[in-house]
Amino acid sequence: MTRRDPFDEIDDLLDRMGREFEELGETFGAPGPTGGPDLFGARNPPVDVLEDDDALTVLVDLPGFDDDDIDVELREDALTVAATREETSEAASDATPIDAADESAADESAADDDAAAERDDPTVRYHRRERRGRSVSRTIRLPEPVERAEATAAYDDGVLTVTLPKRSASDAGGRRIDVN
Repeated sequence: MTRRDPFDEIDDLLDRMGREFEELGETFGAPGPTGGPDLFGARNPPVDVLEDDDALTVLVDLPGFDDDDIDVELREDALTVAATREETSEAASDATPIDAADESAADESAADDDAAAERDDPTVRYHRRERRGRSVSRTIRLPEPVERAEATAAYDDGVLTVTLPKRSASDAGGRRIDVN
């Protein structure tokens, strides 16, 4: 017979309450700069805007997203960054607890492709699924006109870096920027 730790139930309750408050905040949160809810920055990723003599550089924290999930668009005097990730959340009620050491070893050994295949495999039984889907968006007003054709974006270790070379104010219209 497996002995159950009474604190596991409290942890589970706190996890469920946290998810419920997060969902409630998404529904009733105060509007952020993009018009969507902004509860503890849930919808608006933090950004840094740097400027030197030649360019503006925008750094956006987007941990947990793949580069395919990110959309970057440059329009007029604003840069818009949006990212969306699929949501999954469930916990098995009849699952046996996994030892924390076993769980971390399993996490380290699983490749991204294997994890994606397991999500779609109906024979795989989850003991816990808490990874949340997210959709974030941020529009940043640019302090200087930029050269749209020369704009670049790179995504590395959860940080999106958009480099916007400066230019004169004569350029108009918009341009989509591919993320490398």
